[in-house]
Amino acid sequence: MSALASADAPLRLSVALGDRAYPILIGSGLLDLAGTWITPLLKGRTRVVVITDSTVGPLHLSRLVAGLAASGITAAAVTVPAGEGSKSWAGIESLVDRLLELRVDRGTLLLALGGGVIGDLVGFAASILMRGIEFVQIPTTLLAQVDSSVGGKTGINTKAGKNLVGSFHQPRLVLADLDCLATLPVRERRSGYAEIVKHAVIADAAMFDWLEAGGGQAVIAGDSAALARAVQHSCATKAAIVAADEREGGQRALLNFGHTFGHALEAETGFSDRLYHGEAVAIGMVQAMDLSVSLGLCPATDRARLAAHLTACGLPVDQSACGGPFDPARLIDHMRLDKKAKAGALTFVVCTGLGAAAVRGAVPEADVLPILTHR
Repeated sequence: MSALASADAPLRLSVALGDRAYPILIGSGLLDLAGTWITPLLKGRTRVVVITDSTVGPLHLSRLVAGLAASGITAAAVTVPAGEGSKSWAGIESLVDRLLELRVDRGTLLLALGGGVIGDLVGFAASILMRGIEFVQIPTTLLAQVDSSVGGKTGINTKAGKNLVGSFHQPRLVLADLDCLATLPVRERRSGYAEIVKHAVIADAAMFDWLEAGGGQAVIAGDSAALARAVQHSCATKAAIVAADEREGGQRALLNFGHTFGHALEAETGFSDRLYHGEAVAIGMVQAMDLSVSLGLCPATDRARLAAHLTACGLPVDQSACGGPFDPARLIDHMRLDKKAKAGALTFVVCTGLGAAAVRGAVPEADVLPILTHR
């Protein structure tokens, strides 16, 4: 890894949102120096609350607490059950009640230590507690480091679908310690890798070429230099899009490439371990490519390259990986609840050639059903 990504001199990016701008720090050993980065946010206070889950806590909480203590910061800790089940009405109620028991106030800083579930849950709690308090994202999974920790989307799942209740609430800081990725099972690394591929497909053909030429396998294998490059690239891509369109009124919707299809599969499989989010996105990206090809927007060779690369990296590319094929009508019903849908009409992010994407509204169901039937 480059010396620029060391603990005391991490790679530094910024999400340019005016007076709400915040840095993204990427490097190794950042948890051990967490107090260095957290102290300036405390405005003279010396107490924070760390929220983590039952899987991440035993792996990384003690390092973070020690890194804070080295700067004189005391940390209370709240642990929630691991998994998507915590990202629910019951989960947010339980977390908010616990934080109020700890007597948080408008000056309390929350630290979200974990993957995407923790980041979304804690961010949502921060947005509604006292009508809005500050929080820091400390993502410990590849998926969270390259995607969900950046951009301020928070929320929970409901019976109707994924992330249908939530808010936009930007963090004060994103602290991405690459050392945390060493503890991830390979399935988790692959799941996170799908979002790295997504960023390349929608915005950077040269990055896709690098991933396809071996960079992707290096990322999944845990190569430190490859991880640093991939995390930096994804964060830079997302930061630029968010700065231009914070609340998804335009180009930010491009970040949902593969997600309309993928979220429908997640809903159909009950937001369970049968299908990780990144796995759903991988299948969804191939389906989105099928749609793009059928609409004449990109060549079939681009679809073939994407599917071949995902397969080579151990990611699923069709519904059989999670027990499908599923009833197309049920999947369409899930898609109607997608946040991009308007008046019940389906909207998709389509690929217009590797490295470019666009939003296509009012897509007829007749164009989508064949894809769901065969994939």
